[in-house]
Amino acid sequence: MHPMAEVLKQQSDAGVDMVIALGDLTDNGSSLEFAEWRSVAEPYAQAGIEFLPVMGNHETSYAYTVEWIRNMRDFIPEDAVHMPGYEWVNYYVVRENVLIIGLAYYNLPVAFEWIKQVYAENENRVDHVVIASHDGLIGAKYGETLEHIVDGAKDDNWVYDVQPQIRDFLADIDAIYVQGHEHQYQRSVISAKTMLTTYPSGSTPSGGNYRMDVYTQIMAGNASYKGYEFRYGERDLVQAIIAQKNATMSNGSAGFDVNSSILRFDDARVDYWSWFAPHTATSNAADQAFAADWKLLDTFSRTTNRCEALIYPDSIPEGTRPVMVLQTEYISDDCIADDGTLARLVGGTNATFNRTNTRTRDLEYTPGISRAESLNDLLRLAYQWLFQVHESWSPNLNSAARVIPDVGEDLILIPETSIDLKEHVSLSWLPAEGTLSDSLVISGLQNQTGMFQGAYGTPMDLELDAGLAMSSPTGDAKAPVTLPATASKHWDISDAVADTYAVEFIQPDSLTGVATLAKRVGDSWVPLASAACVISAAWDSSVLSSAPARDGDCSTMPLVGYDQATGAWWAVLDHDIELALITAQ
Repeated sequence: MHPMAEVLKQQSDAGVDMVIALGDLTDNGSSLEFAEWRSVAEPYAQAGIEFLPVMGNHETSYAYTVEWIRNMRDFIPEDAVHMPGYEWVNYYVVRENVLIIGLAYYNLPVAFEWIKQVYAENENRVDHVVIASHDGLIGAKYGETLEHIVDGAKDDNWVYDVQPQIRDFLADIDAIYVQGHEHQYQRSVISAKTMLTTYPSGSTPSGGNYRMDVYTQIMAGNASYKGYEFRYGERDLVQAIIAQKNATMSNGSAGFDVNSSILRFDDARVDYWSWFAPHTATSNAADQAFAADWKLLDTFSRTTNRCEALIYPDSIPEGTRPVMVLQTEYISDDCIADDGTLARLVGGTNATFNRTNTRTRDLEYTPGISRAESLNDLLRLAYQWLFQVHESWSPNLNSAARVIPDVGEDLILIPETSIDLKEHVSLSWLPAEGTLSDSLVISGLQNQTGMFQGAYGTPMDLELDAGLAMSSPTGDAKAPVTLPATASKHWDISDAVADTYAVEFIQPDSLTGVATLAKRVGDSWVPLASAACVISAAWDSSVLSSAPARDGDCSTMPLVGYDQATGAWWAVLDHDIELALITAQ
C-alpha cells in the first residue's frame, strides 16, 4: 500500500486523468487485499481519476474472478466495451483519439482476433493505441514466448500459432504495449520480423515518411515489495532494450524501486516519462511508510508522423562484421515534413550508454510432454524464437554463445551475460504553430548516462568493471569503456547530456522571408544562435572534431551554420530538442 499511495499521489499531482493498474493488485486474491487496494485507489477515483484495472496471475482462479468483478466493477468505466465471454476481464475504452485495451494475464493470444476487430471498428477515430495487460509476449523474467513456445507443452499451440501475427499487427498499428508481472523497469522495442532485418526508417517520394517495423513495450516496474533479478536477458532475435533498471534489495542491491510512468497524448503527439524512487518497504506496517524521492529514469516524445532508428553503442568490437542495422553513428535518412521541410541526422557517435548484467538460467524438456523432443530441438526453439545465432554475418552483440547445450545434464543454458543498451532515436514532425516551418521533435538521445548494474541491481562502474565472461561477440568479456566527460553515471536523467550529434534542417522552397533556426523553450521559440554567430558554410563533419573559431560571445550558443546555396541549416547539439524556422529578427 505504501508504494501505491506514493505513485497515485505523484500521478495525481502531475494531472493524470486515467490510471492503468497492471494486475497483481493482490497477492492471494483475498477480500482483505482487495479492500486494502480500494482504500488507496478510491479517494483518487472519487476525485475524478479513471482507473482501468487488468487482472494479474494472482487473481485468475474462479473464486478470485468473482472477487475481482465485485471489487473492480465500479472502477472499470461504465462505457467500457467488453469482449464477449470475457466480460470484466478484457475490455476497451476510447478517450479522445486514443484506444486503450485492457487484457487479463495470458489473454493477449486469446483476445487477438477480438483486438483486431476492435481496432478495425475504431481505426478512423483514433491515432494512438495502448494495450495494457499483466504480461506480454516478450519478458525479462517470463514472457509467453518463453513459457508457452520454447518451454511449452507438445501441441499446445495457442501462443505458437499467433505469436508472429501479433508482433506484426502491433508494429503495424504502432501500439504502445504496457505490462506488469516482471517487477523491474524495462522499455524496449519488439520487431515484427527480427532485429537484424528491421531497418532504420526514412521517407520515400510516393509514400512519405515511414516507421520502423517495431512496437514499443513498457514494463511498468517494481510496484510492490517484489524485486526480480534480470533472467535470460535481451531476447535479441526480436527485442532491443532501450532502458532497464532492477532493484531487488538483495545481492548488493540496497533497496527496491517504486516506478511511476506517465503517457500524455496531445493530438498526434505522445510524451512519456518514467520516474523511480528507492525504498525498503516490505509490508503495510505503519513504520514502512516513506515519502518517495522521485527521479526521472526514462522519457521520449514522438508523433505519428516520424522517422526513427536504433543507434547501437560504440562498444561493438571493430572486428565484428558490419550488419546494415548495427549503426553506431547519428546518421539518418531524409525525414520530410508535410510542408516540405527536410531534416536528417548527419554526425556523431553513441559513446554514452548503459550496461546491465543478467544471470544464468537453464531450460529443460521432457520427451512426449514438451514441445521439444530432444536437446537439439530445444536449442532450435530457443534460436528460432528468442535469441540471435552468432555468425560473422549475423553477430550476437551479447555473446558468441548465447545458448549452450549441456549434454551431460540434458538441458540448455542461457549463460549470464552483459548487455549494452540501444537508443531509439526519432525525428517527428508537427504542423507549424507560430513558426515559418513545421516543427521537428528530436528524441531518444539523452536517456543513458553510462550506468552499469548487476542482474540484481548491484551498482557497478562501466569505466572500471569488465562485463561477464563471453559477453562480447568475440567470446571475451565486454571491456570497461572510457565514457565522455559529459556522462553523469547516475540514474537521474533530468540533467543528462547526450553525445554530441549534428542535424541538418533544410527549409522548403515555398518558404519566403528571412528565417532563422530556432528551438522551443516552453511555449516560445528562441533562435538557436544569434545572427552574428551563425557560420556561413555547408555542413562538414570535420567540425565535430575541430570546431571553427567563433567570437567569445558565441561560446555559450550551439554551433549553427547555414548554406545559402541550398537553404540548409545545420546545428551541433547535445540534448533532445524541438526545432523550427522562425522569422529572423
